[in-house]
Parts: sequence; structure tokens; C-alpha cells
Amino acid sequence: MEFRRINGLPPYVFSVMNALKEDARRRGVDVVDFGFGNPDLPSPTVAVEKLAEAVRNPRNHRYSASRGIPNLRQAVAELYQRNWAVELDPDTEVVTTIGAKEGLSHVMWVLVQPGDSALVPSPSYPIHIYAPLFAGADVHQVPLQGPGEQGGDASEAAPGESFFASLVETWQSTWPKPRVIVVSFPHNPTTACVDLAFMERLVEFARLHDVVLVHDFAYADLGFDGYRPPSLLQVPGAKDVAVELYTMTKSFSMAGWRVGFLVGNAEIVQALTKLKGYLDYGTFQPIQIAAIVAMREAPDYPEELREVYQHRRDALCSGLRSIGWDVASPKGTMFVWAPVPEPYREMGSLEFAKLVLREAEVATSPGAGFGPGGDDHVRFALIENEKRTQQAIRNLRRALIKLG
Repeated sequence: MEFRRINGLPPYVFSVMNALKEDARRRGVDVVDFGFGNPDLPSPTVAVEKLAEAVRNPRNHRYSASRGIPNLRQAVAELYQRNWAVELDPDTEVVTTIGAKEGLSHVMWVLVQPGDSALVPSPSYPIHIYAPLFAGADVHQVPLQGPGEQGGDASEAAPGESFFASLVETWQSTWPKPRVIVVSFPHNPTTACVDLAFMERLVEFARLHDVVLVHDFAYADLGFDGYRPPSLLQVPGAKDVAVELYTMTKSFSMAGWRVGFLVGNAEIVQALTKLKGYLDYGTFQPIQIAAIVAMREAPDYPEELREVYQHRRDALCSGLRSIGWDVASPKGTMFVWAPVPEPYREMGSLEFAKLVLREAEVATSPGAGFGPGGDDHVRFALIENEKRTQQAIRNLRRALIKLG
């Protein structure tokens, strides 16, 4: 039987690692798992308590609003004003999505169709590549380097400079010209970060070439060492050409709740709102109510989470460097993008990740799963506490004998 949209999908690399992890655990192996970026930290207590209260009200069990209840859209507008001094009209410039993946996938349905194309960083979070493809568009991948891959410069400006030059080059060599540019900073998996000046150049480019910017701002609140990730919408005039996806998954550790937002350009937001009216009835209303409480009554919770992730980053990166694995400390995200060590480079990321799981009982994500630009790296997710991280370092020291 032919399944037209999925028959062309490559094997999902991460499913290979998941199967190996499950097999190891069935055999009683204590796997230290850095593989899946699934937050282990609790959601805000005030949100959990509000959810329990709202669930007991039978009126909240009815169909909800696909676009998000008014107070939820107002709450995210308040959050943008508070955090980035960005004004949003909750009625026209905000729509609630069932997580960022759903929002990104469906906004592509209203932006591109067969015959169109999109520019996407490479490597990239898989849905960034496949959402335009599912909408029928062609995808042109733009090389993006992580911190430390520009001759040792780990500043937030360096990845942006290299990426922007590649973006212009790809644009000039592509026909027909792309309708959409998908970006995400801080970036998963490379952890590349940019400054506001980069965002300004991006908006200027989009205005000049009549292209739409879609910015996945999943790690909006996870900047380290004083770095504050900029919103694309901070740029004057950005709403003329851009939309941004904000999610409560990482910022409030509410991954399973599936609460995200598309904000920015009113015409695009309203187009997605119209489409979603045909597709869903919105997130369960008690979850929407609890999300309002999280944003309004626990506004400092993202900072508490950020501190935890920074300590985990420091423990992992210093530990890896202590065993001879040269990694750069990221300035954002909840990941470490680690080059496959030179003595193991010829294996490729999948075979190296298998080796690390088998010999060190440590799980990572092979860079090959993020596109062709990632095969010389593995990704660590900062989802293990510092004690478990130290255990992983001991295991890696014992297993990776070629590191000396």
C-alpha cells in the first residue's frame, strides 16, 4: 500500500537508539540517558494545582477554543511585553497551538505549497526540515555551525555571521526564490546563538526579498553566562515579515501539556487560526487555564530552570573535557553539541553513539538524525542531574580508551 506523504521519509535514526536503550534496560543496564530532550524538571506547582482545580469543573470538559481562550492569549501578550518589550494584540497577533511542532507544521500549510521552497538550517531539528516538505514544498538546507566551529570563537555573533553568509549564497543560487526562511535561535541541535543585530539583518533581508521568516523560539529562556536570547519581534518592523513560535515546554517545563503560541504578523496568525478551525478544538481547557496561571503567577520559574540547566551544562562540559573530549560550552538551549572525537570520527555519529551506549552505558542522539550536516557530532540533552552526569563521565573515561 502506498502512503504518499510518508513513503519518502528516511528511517528515523533516533528510533534505532531508542530500541537499543530499551533492550539495554530490559537486560538490567543502568543507562545514563542524554538522548531525548524531554525535560525531567517539574512543572510549576501553582500550575499543577490550578489544573487539578479546573479539571473538577465540568464546564471545562466541553470543546474549547481552537485559537486559545482569550485570557491565555492575553497572558502570552503580557509575557512578551514583560520579557522583550514587544507589543502583541492578543486578538489578531496571537494564536494558541498544541505545542510548537503542531504550530510549525500547520503554519507551513498556509505559507507554502507544491512548487514553493523554503530555506532551513542544516543540521536542524527534524520538524524544521520536514514541515515544509509535508506541505509539498522543496527544502534548501543552509549550513549552520555551532559554537567553537568558527575557529574557536564561541560568541553568539560568530554562528550568525557564518550562517547569514551561507543564507545569502543559497538564496542567490536558488530558483524559484524561497517563500519562507525557517530559523531557530538558540538552535537545536547545534546550540548556536545569535544577537539582536543578526535578527535585524535577517528582517532587513526578508523585507528586501519579500520572504516570510518563521522563528522557532523554543529556547527563549535558556541563555547562559548572562546571554539573553533575543526575540525576532524585537526588531522594528519584524511583524511585517515574521512570525515566532513560543512554547511553555522548556521555559516552564510543561512538555506534556502541549501549549505553544504563534505570534507576530497578523495576516499569517489569522490564516493559521482559520486553518486550525478546521483541524482541532484546541488544547484541553483546564490546561489552558493552568498555563495562564503559570505565566502570571510563576513568571520567575524560567529563571529557576535556567540555573539548573546551567549547572548541568557546566558539569557535563567540564567532565567531557577532563577525559580529553573537546567540547564548547553552549550559551543557550538544554543541549551540548559534541563533535565525535577524532579517533572515532570515521565511524560516523550513529555507530559512535551505539559504541558509547554499548561500552559506556551512556545514551546520546546521533547527529545524523538532524540532517546531513550533523553526522560528525552527537547531542547530549541536559536531562540528567549532576550526580548521574558524573557517573556518565566515569563510564566514558573507562570506555573511550582512544581518548587516552
